[in-house]
Amino acid sequence: MDDTRGTVPLTLAEVEALARRAHEGQTDKAGRPYAEHLAAVAAGVRARGGSAEQIAAAWLHDAVEDDALSAEWLAEAALAPATKDMVLAVTKRAGEPPEEYAARILATPGALLVKEADLAHNADPERLAVLDPATRERLTAKYARMRALLGLASG
Repeated sequence: MDDTRGTVPLTLAEVEALARRAHEGQTDKAGRPYAEHLAAVAAGVRARGGSAEQIAAAWLHDAVEDDALSAEWLAEAALAPATKDMVLAVTKRAGEPPEEYAARILATPGALLVKEADLAHNADPERLAVLDPATRERLTAKYARMRALLGLASG
């Protein structure tokens, strides 16, 4: 079923707790707990005026991609259809060209704001500073290219 009729949708607090549990034990490229990234993206969406559906998608934005939660789980979850659509839109697919990935984000209502907050945190100079120079340069270029594909202002 693709909606939440007959079920009580998860609250943002429940989505946050679920995302933190799903990513428990995972770390980012700098060795920090992965939940810190999720929290920063959710805060970035909130600060940019995002809706509750977008904030929920921010908490879950990497869950399917990182195999923390399955696509089947997402399909059955008590979440707004818009949240599910945004999560799937920002989930990278193996072998997918960046242009197709960006086009899917742009075609999905609400997903651009989630990806913008994700890119902003990923490209945070303080976060990148702890990485080795080659990784820092590679990721900086990757994030800049995605921002350009999405039509977002640099930085």
